[in-house]
This record gives sequence, C-alpha cells and structure tokens, in this order.
Amino acid sequence: MMPSGSKNSDRPAAQSGHSDLVSDPPMQAAPSPAGAAELSSARPYVVLHGHFYQPPREDPCLNRIQRQPSASPFHDWNERIWAECYRPNAFARVLDDQGRVVRIVNNYEFLSFNFGPTLLSWLEEHDIEVYQRILAGDRLSAERLEGHGNAIAQVYNHVILPLANERDKYTQIRWGIADFQHRFGRHPQGMWLAETAIDAATVTALVECGIRFVILAPSQAQRIRPLGQTEWIDVSQGQIDPRRPYRCFTPDREGYLDIFFFDGPISRDLGFGDIVYSTYSLAERIRSALRPDKEGEAYLINCATDGETFGHHKRGVERTLAYAFCEEFPRRGWQVGNYSHFLSQHPPTWEVQLKPVTAWSCAHGVGRWSRDCGCGAVGGWHQRWRQPLREALNWLRDQLAEIYETEARAYLRDPWLARDRYIEVILDRERCDAFLQEHQSHRLTAEDRVQVLRLLEMQRYSQLMFTSCGWFFEELSRPEGVQILRYAARAIQLAAAVADVNLEEEFLQRLSKAPSNLDLYRDGKGVYCALVRPSLISPQRLVAQHAMFSLFNGIPRSQGYVLDQVDQERLTIGGSTLAIGRVKLTFPTTREEHDLIYAMLHLGGWDFQCGVKPFAGRRIYEQIKARLLAGSHSRIQMILILQDLFGPETFDLNALNDEDRQQMMRWLTQDTLDRLAQLYRQTYLDNYGVLMAFRADGLPIPEELLAAAQITLNQRLLTSLRAMEMEEGKRDHLLELRAIVREAEQLGCQLRREEAARVLDRLLQRGMWHLAHAFEPETFGEQLYNLEEWLQLAADLRLPINLDRLQELYLTALERQIGPRCPAWPQEDCRDISAENLHRLLQVGQRIRVNVNAWLRHLHPQN
Repeated sequence: MMPSGSKNSDRPAAQSGHSDLVSDPPMQAAPSPAGAAELSSARPYVVLHGHFYQPPREDPCLNRIQRQPSASPFHDWNERIWAECYRPNAFARVLDDQGRVVRIVNNYEFLSFNFGPTLLSWLEEHDIEVYQRILAGDRLSAERLEGHGNAIAQVYNHVILPLANERDKYTQIRWGIADFQHRFGRHPQGMWLAETAIDAATVTALVECGIRFVILAPSQAQRIRPLGQTEWIDVSQGQIDPRRPYRCFTPDREGYLDIFFFDGPISRDLGFGDIVYSTYSLAERIRSALRPDKEGEAYLINCATDGETFGHHKRGVERTLAYAFCEEFPRRGWQVGNYSHFLSQHPPTWEVQLKPVTAWSCAHGVGRWSRDCGCGAVGGWHQRWRQPLREALNWLRDQLAEIYETEARAYLRDPWLARDRYIEVILDRERCDAFLQEHQSHRLTAEDRVQVLRLLEMQRYSQLMFTSCGWFFEELSRPEGVQILRYAARAIQLAAAVADVNLEEEFLQRLSKAPSNLDLYRDGKGVYCALVRPSLISPQRLVAQHAMFSLFNGIPRSQGYVLDQVDQERLTIGGSTLAIGRVKLTFPTTREEHDLIYAMLHLGGWDFQCGVKPFAGRRIYEQIKARLLAGSHSRIQMILILQDLFGPETFDLNALNDEDRQQMMRWLTQDTLDRLAQLYRQTYLDNYGVLMAFRADGLPIPEELLAAAQITLNQRLLTSLRAMEMEEGKRDHLLELRAIVREAEQLGCQLRREEAARVLDRLLQRGMWHLAHAFEPETFGEQLYNLEEWLQLAADLRLPINLDRLQELYLTALERQIGPRCPAWPQEDCRDISAENLHRLLQVGQRIRVNVNAWLRHLHPQN
C-alpha cells in the first residue's frame, strides 16, 4: 500500500486520452505503440509500474466477501475498485475530441505491473474476461519485448518480509512464485515486496528462490559504487540516480539481487499531483527528467505507484495511459517497456548497499507494522496497539507452528516442505489427492487426510493473519485489522480441531494489551469479542441458516462448504411452518463431513426457532420427526418439544450474517408488498378517470392517488421489461413500454429508472454479445432492429445505460465479424451483410459513442 494511493480524487479526466486519429476503421489492428524491441541508447526507455493489490477480504468460514456498506453502491471494495480500475485498464479508451471511442487499449500490455495473488484469485472468479486480459497483457508484451513480459510476482499475501520469521519469509516468496507460474506460465524474474520492505535476510531469500530483481524507493539506498571499485558514494538522502539498475550482493557476496529504484519525484506526482489527468502533462513531466548521460548508456525513466491510482484514486485516468502508450510516447520517440527487458540489455554496472531495514511507506524502517512510529496517524489517534498486536500474532504463529510440526510429523515426510508446496492445492483443489500421495509418510485413511488438510489450512491462515494492511491505518478496529483477526480466529478453530487445544484464551489476554482508540472496544480483546467472534460459524449454525433459507427455496451463496439435503419434510399449520430435515455438510478445503438433522419452526414474521444436532441413526431421526409432527396442533407444544429434543440453545435470525439476514427480511416482507401492490393497482384503475380530470384541469393530483399511480406504473414497467427480457423477439412489449412512459408523463409520475436500466442493460449486452461472438447472417437484421429499439427505449425512458460494455462488444464485432466479411470493402460488397444493414450497424455505433467516421466516409464519400 503506497501513500500516493491513500487519497481519492473526483477530478474528471475529460482531457485524458483524446485522439483525432480516425483515418482507419476501428476493426483494423493498431500499430505496435512501443516500436521495435531493440534498445537504443539514443531513445529514452520508459517504464511505468503499477502495484495492483487489495487485501484478501473473504470470510474465512464462508470463503466469500460479505457486503461492505462503505463501498456502496457496490457490494464490496473489491467490486468497486474492479469497476473503477481493474476493468477500465483492461479496456482503456482512446477518445476523439468529442468523447467518442476511437480505440480500446489493454493497458496491461504496456504497463509494468504486479497483481497480488489473492486479488488475482478473486478476479479469476469474478470477471474471467478481465483476468484473461491481464494474462494477455503479459503475453503480448513478451512477444514485443524479446520474451520479457510486463508482469512480475508478489510475495503471496503482502506480508512485511523483514518482520516475518525465516520460515514464513521463504513460504511467502515460494507461494508468490508458484502462483505467478500457475497464472503466467513462466518463472518470474522480478518480485514486488509488500511495501517494498527489505533487509539483508530478505535479499538472501529472494536470491535463493531465483528472483533476479526488485523495485525499491530511492530512500532505501545507503551508498553506491561502480562495480569493481572500492570507494563508496553516499546516497542515503534519496539522491540515487534512478536511470540505471544496481546490483546488491548478499552478505556473503555469493549471490546478488538487481535493484531498480523508481524516480521518486515523478512517482509522487503520479500519486499526489495532477499530471496523470493529462497525457501531455504526463509526457512533459517525464521529459523534464531526461538528462544527457554518458555516451553508450540508455536513458531509463522508471516510475512506480499503486495501480489503483489509475482509475480508482483518480477516476478516468486509465485513458491518459492508453493515449500515452499508443500515441504520445511513440510520437516522442520513447520506447515503452519493462524492467526485465531493460535489464537483459543493460545489466548493472553499479553496486548498491541498502539501509538495514526499510520500506517505501514508513520513514522509520518497518515501524508502521510493529510500533507506534507516527506513520498513518489520523486525528491525533495513537497506534500503540500495533506492537501488542504484532506480538500476539507472533505468539500465536509460534504456537500453531509447534502444533503443526508435532501433529503433521505423524502423516507427512517433511511437514515444512509440504507447507511450501501446499500452494499447489490452494490454486487447484483437484490436485489435492496427488499432493497428499506425494507427501504422505504412509498410506493415509480418510480421517488422516482430514487431519492433514486441517493442519495445512491452519498454516494458510497463520500466513494470512500477517497481511500488512492490518497495521497500515490508524485503528485496530478498521476492517483491515478485523480481517487479520478473523484469520487468526479461524487458525485457532483449526488448532482446536486437530490438537484439542484452546489457544483463544491466552491470545485474547495478549490482545488486551493492544489499546483501541475507541472506548466502544477498549482494546484488541474487545475488538475480537465484538467483531470477530460473532462471525465464527459452526456447522450447526450453517445448517440452521440453510433451514431458514429453505423456507423460501433459497440457498445461501458460499464456496466454503457444500450442503446436501438428504431428507426434508415441511408442514404448514395456520400461519406457522415446521420444517424437519437431514443434511450432509462438507467442507471441501479440509474434507470434513458432518451429518446433521434440524427442526425449524417459523411462527410468522421474524420469529424463527431452529434446533440442530448430529444424525444418530435413521430410527432416532424418524422418532424425532414423529414426535414433532404429533405436537403440531399447538404452537406452544411444538416449541416445548423442539427445545426438549434439541436443547434450549436454538438459532433465530441472528444466526445469519448481516447480508443473509437482510435477504431473509426482503423475502419475509415480499408477501405484504405484493398485497399492497395489488391494492394500489386497484385504486389506480378505479380512479384513473379522476386522475386524468385533475390533470386536465391543471389541478394538483392528491398525494394518495399519485402514489397509487406511481407504484402501479413502476410495477408495470418492470414486469414488461422482464417479459421482454424473456421473450426478446416479441415487439408487443415495446408498445406496452412506450404506453407506460406516455402514461407516466401525462400524470407526472416518476419512474424507477435504475432498476429498469439494469434490465435493459442486460438485453443490450446480450444482443451485442451475439453480434460479437455468435454472428448469424440470417438473423443479423432482426438483431439490429432489437438493438435499435432498445437504445431508443433507453433514450425515451432517459435510462442511465452502461455504454462501456456495449462499446467493447461493438468494437469486437467490427474486428471479428464485420471486418473479415468486408475484406475489400468499399470496392466490393461485404459478404452476408447488405449495405443498408452495415449503415444501420454504424448508426448503432454512433448512438453508443463509438467513432465510426472512417466507415461512414467510405459509405458516403460525397460527405
């Protein structure tokens, strides 16, 4: 986490990424913006590096991210930053002077970058298209730069390596390398260090693991000298020349690590200044750093900042990069490349000695993650909680390591080698059996395998609990601090399962020494008890949650467990519902299995009672069912029987996490809302003439009648849109929708546009996707008609349609479908496409703000 990314800016990027280059149809491939791969000492070589990273946010029990209200209107912060940064950089726009799209650029093809492995895992699941564009960016850059791709690795979950013990240091590096190889298909030459934190032991570990170079801040260098010379030059005040790489030897001088120091002033301007809002300003700022160098040496300008700067912290500036990479930098004769390519042509001729322990975001070494050093202070709050938190987690780590080594030795030949290799299973759970077979010391039973996987998962969480973001900010009770404590709690749970030991009590005692800035929590123990412990989920709680959701045939969303409904019986008595069932619950990561039965009583409204217990055999289960059903004539009797059979500890709606509980509340109120909607509709129909009379005479419509009209028309609007979505070929729905719009305008009703826009967005994207990926000449005209009508409907309704995805699909359609069918156009007609339909397609492009002037000039040369 770089300080340059700590502040958001709402400044528009209206002047970023503009182009007047519209002479060629957009379907044609853009020329290589970086020029030839060969380095020239006369041409400046520019490397812009983006450190893309978000802390892991998944609930350790459910393996999904809970809703984060602070990220609204998005579900969580990963999703918000994806929408503002990761996807826009995968599809960065080059615009003309009217704001129309000329070209879409994959910035990852030109931007040196690293992605946090845990973030890439999320992206792979959330948006496979963006994930593949990131991988393609590395592949395409390697094709252009003699096999040297833009991507570099990162320590696995952003642990501050100088503060990690030796074993964890190597695991973090090895996991980061393995994750990179799994995704990018090659061994990484470079590695991004969390907060660029480094010390001598870290240098040694990186060298031993095969990492060739890292990127550091200029303030981390102590002194330099030409290779082979003895006199050192002091650069401890940050005055190191960033235009060349340096060689840093291990303490025994048997190995070395090459280091690039990014240009500090330009990197700060990227993060804190305004230069990134204008391609010209960015290029001029880089030009100002170019200075004549010794003959034969290449010009290197390299800058590094948080990748989230480009779109999240500074909205829309991914367009600045796109235009710079494709137009401005090549026009100035600059080469756009990456560190490994430059290093292959210009190995270091200077040696550097680093300061003992440093990081780029702390002026006190690594104090920001270990003590109250003052970095990150906000509003006068202290960070005296940092050191006790670090010490508590270090203690827990050591306890977990002892348990792991003792217990795993009974199953594995080399427990610590197995831990280092466990990343293979994290990346691909299908490899689990092969992994266990490779590392087992003897043939393992099913129970043995559960124990081994529990132990390895315990160690995985012991890594995650050191994610650096937990210390970065001003207060322990922030989401980042709570998250690492959740990982610690999960590790404690697993330790109890494998070794029957309770580490929580002493861990809490140590956390109590970490003072919070908030009286509400008082200390780390208070934070844990209030925000962590309630989130821990037992198998019984998961089954109770399932039982309550089953009332509405819903399934809680989760990748952390699999629930198989073996048996279920439901009985409705008046306004109450009794559900009895048996489920088998499996946790894929550990292969734990639980066979449980439940009885759930819904007395109406918010009143739920659910009991859960282990399945003790078919006969006992049938007896429990019979007894509950026998008492179903009385609510009181059912409650008493349920408590007698399952114990007084039952689950209610509070057993659900916040997001699932809110979903349940929406379901519970839906019947009431449906009944009200019917009443409003009838009121509207009964008083339609009265409403029109009020309107005709220019009188204000009574609020009660206007409300009935507004609710009814909105309900009709959404019903018609959803019907059109299901039967997109039927045009009756369009007539109905236009009638609704006219009716709303006549009565002065406000239509709910956002929900309607989501439905129309899906329709438009689906139609455009078919043009881009499933083009059918026979239905092309019909598809065009639908797109035209839906776009017009969006305009009539003034709906906030998301044009980005439509533009991407449209340009893909031109490139993949229209271009190949029009190889000699306009001299010859297009295959399977009439001139009229081609013209209509180009008009669709104009409506979604794509520059199609080149195509239109060919169609209408007289213009």
